[in-house]
Amino acid sequence: MARPQRWEVSSINDGVMEVKLSSWKYFHDYVVQEMLRFSHYIWRGQRDSAWALESSLDRLMRDKKGANKNSIAKAHLAKFKMAARGRRGANPDKIVDDNEWWALGQHQGLATPLLDWTESPFVALYFAFEKSDAPISKRRSVWSLGNVTTKNNALKSALAEAQNNKLVGESYLTLDRFRPTLDENARLVAQAGLFTRGPLGVTVDDWVKTYYADQNDGAMLLKITIPDDGRHDCLKTLNKMNINHLTLFPDIYGTTQHCNKAIEINKY
Repeated sequence: MARPQRWEVSSINDGVMEVKLSSWKYFHDYVVQEMLRFSHYIWRGQRDSAWALESSLDRLMRDKKGANKNSIAKAHLAKFKMAARGRRGANPDKIVDDNEWWALGQHQGLATPLLDWTESPFVALYFAFEKSDAPISKRRSVWSLGNVTTKNNALKSALAEAQNNKLVGESYLTLDRFRPTLDENARLVAQAGLFTRGPLGVTVDDWVKTYYADQNDGAMLLKITIPDDGRHDCLKTLNKMNINHLTLFPDIYGTTQHCNKAIEINKY
C-alpha cells in the first residue's frame, strides 16, 4: 500500500509559502523535518485558515471607514491607561512604554494592535485546534514568521524621515516583535509568548507580501493549513505532551477550561 502524501508545498510568492498537510498527525513530522534548523521563526495558531493575520483592534475598526485610525488607537490607549488606575494591585511596576501598556491590555481582553505569537510550534497547534467551532474553510492554520527586515528602499526612506514612527499617534511602518518585561503576565511566560506590532489597517500577511514583493527564493512567512478532522485526537495528543489550558493559563481560568475539555473530549 502506497504511503499517503503527508503534505503539499506551494511555490514561494512575495515571501509567503503555504504548506497543506493531509492530517494534523503530520504537523510534528513537518516541524522536525523542515523547521528545526530555523530557530528564529515564531508561531501562531488560528482556528480558520481563511483568516488573515489581523489584530483585534483592526477587526474592531473595520467599519471606521475614512476615520483616522491612529487617532482612535491613541485615544483608546489613553482611556485604558486612565481606567486601569488602582486596578493593577498593590505597588504595580511603572509602565513608560506604550507597547508594554498594549501587552498588559492584550491578555485582559483589550482590543490592541498586537498579535500573539509563541516560540513553540506545538503551542500554536493547540491554539489552532482548541476552539470547537468548525472553521468555514474546513481547515485550521498555523503561521510561522521569520525575522522580517525592511528591505524595501521606499520604506527605508520613510523610516529615516519619521521622527516618532513607533508612537501610537504617528506613522507606524515597521513590523516589530517584542517581549514585554512586566512581571504581570504569567500566561505569556507559560506560553513562551511574544508579540508583533505593525501598521494599523495592515495585516501581517499583507505587510510581508508588500515589502517582500517578488521574493521567491525564501519564505519569510509560512502558512501551514491543516484539516479540521481529528480535532479530539490532536488535543488528546497535545495533552499527553503537557500542552493544555492548565499549563498555558496558570490561573483559575485555565483550570476551568481544562476541566471543561475533560467533559467534551472522551479520555482527555
